[in-house]
Amino acid sequence: MIAHQTGQRDIAGQSTQIVLQTYADRIFILVTQLGKVGSLIQASLPPTTPASVESPDETGGGSTLPQPSPAIQLTPLLGSSPSDHLQTLHSLYASQIATVVWVNASQNVLDGSRKSVIVGLALRKAENSGTGYELSEGERATFQGVMAMLQEMLEGKLA
Repeated sequence: MIAHQTGQRDIAGQSTQIVLQTYADRIFILVTQLGKVGSLIQASLPPTTPASVESPDETGGGSTLPQPSPAIQLTPLLGSSPSDHLQTLHSLYASQIATVVWVNASQNVLDGSRKSVIVGLALRKAENSGTGYELSEGERATFQGVMAMLQEMLEGKLA
């Protein structure tokens, strides 16, 4: 896995930066459109959870993203979301980002560990935010763009 990498691109009309930093015991990923850390959430899997994480090719579904394990434990470390909708959205980001990282690590024979993933999120509020568990089109586009950018970074395709 890459020790340190940054990437930036426009996603849904917003300049978005992802910073990836690996440490001995965890991985830090910052996703920001505001130039700051925002809220921090730690994603981890209990040691009793099986080590295999299915990649999207193995699931047979139409999605290009691996499905997060229901056993993922999310722990807020810093900051809080101003609404239930944003809390749900941040949890979705943290669990999906961690799953993408774990799937990438499991494909790398040298680094098959499941380190905890700390996700920092500082995203601009979408003009037409969804309500409850529903995502607006802008939130959906931003989510898909962030996940695609992260996958490219982890695969070494984004300089």
